[in-house]
Amino acid sequence: MTQPDFDVVFRAPQALFQGRIAALEVAVRDEKIEVIEPLGAGLGASKVIEVPEQQILMPGLVDTHVHVNEPGRTEWEGFETATKAAAAGGVTTLIDMPLNSVPSTVNVDALQQKQQAAQGQLYIDTGFWGGAIPDNIHDLKPLHDAGVFGFKCFLEHSGVDEFPHLEPEEMRTHMAEIATFDGVMIIHAEDAHTLEHTRSRGVSGGPKYIDFLASRPREAEKAAIRSIIEGVRDTGVRAHILHLSDADSLELIAGAKAEGLPLTVETCPHYLTLLSEEIGDGKTAFKCAPPIREAENRDRLWQGLQDGTIDIIVSDHSPSTLELKEHGEGNFDTAWGGISSLQLGLSVIWTEAVQRGFELAQVVSWMGSTPAEIARVPSKGRIAVGYDADLVIFDPKATWTVDAGALYHRNPITPYEGRELTGKVISTWLRGKHVENSEGKGRFIRP
Repeated sequence: MTQPDFDVVFRAPQALFQGRIAALEVAVRDEKIEVIEPLGAGLGASKVIEVPEQQILMPGLVDTHVHVNEPGRTEWEGFETATKAAAAGGVTTLIDMPLNSVPSTVNVDALQQKQQAAQGQLYIDTGFWGGAIPDNIHDLKPLHDAGVFGFKCFLEHSGVDEFPHLEPEEMRTHMAEIATFDGVMIIHAEDAHTLEHTRSRGVSGGPKYIDFLASRPREAEKAAIRSIIEGVRDTGVRAHILHLSDADSLELIAGAKAEGLPLTVETCPHYLTLLSEEIGDGKTAFKCAPPIREAENRDRLWQGLQDGTIDIIVSDHSPSTLELKEHGEGNFDTAWGGISSLQLGLSVIWTEAVQRGFELAQVVSWMGSTPAEIARVPSKGRIAVGYDADLVIFDPKATWTVDAGALYHRNPITPYEGRELTGKVISTWLRGKHVENSEGKGRFIRP
């Protein structure tokens, strides 16, 4: 029997497959993985990629928490720069957040404007979250039908006035509506009233990070998470807690999961690798909300990942201009809050994970297959027959130093500037095609 030729075959002495490293040949036809055989099978193709022995063939990552900001604030970030940075970091699928663009994605017309702005600019496949704000409950089902992956809300000020937060009782009303069509609510879990009470006692940011940290207390996260759990219990909605930074909340979350509530949780590279003790005064590149906390907190977040209380790691890439970030000697009260890390997440996490004894398969589960499952992203995040041929060649032992000016995201700032990292993305392949710097190949995706 003649062996059919495929479009491309990857021959890898090391490939990440079904949670382990194996020597494989992965054959691609019509953008899908069609055949997986042991190395040496001799699968034929018009293009054969021989992966060097020290490098690993792995599935492309799925980042479900990215602020692209286009249209409306494209000087902060845009689809071309964001998706190019993502591809360089091994991310082959991202889902864009509904706010910081103008208009916010809170109705179908705004979604269409965002898709129009993105047309022809995508280096990777891209989907969209919708937004849940006080006056748009009747827009939720139409947005769902138009293909958004779910709905984001805030329980405190979002940072932009055009995306107002929900009070806990409003969140519950929106949850009940979303539950009627099996959607998912994703929530920024900081309680506005706790934060207001803290500020009323004169606690605020200024140039000192220790003051900023005190102004965003752990109790604000815990209070919000209590409200979310009550809402899930009352409505049955699927809910997802965004960017968990407070390890004290893990017990609450574990209890809700043990109860069988449909609750999932993410954290971010900055909470797992950076430390409040090491953030200098005025260093607003490190400002985000909720904030980066202490070393003992970081250790417990890693434990939460290990025991499954936290499900996934995503970037929460939330950039702005250097001026808004007050780059240099900034004020933590007034500078924009957001970490720029879209191109760096895999290497940042791998650097820390190796020191803590985790395998690459576990990291890729946290950053690829499980985000895809939670968001219901089809055919992404695994090397498996029938899946999109979204593949990354990764050198787990290569070391390199972060230079913000050499990264692809729009504004040259990141808290990882000057940090030496272990693990480097060598190349990224989207549906079996090499992601070239000169040509966008991404498509819109939906659940």
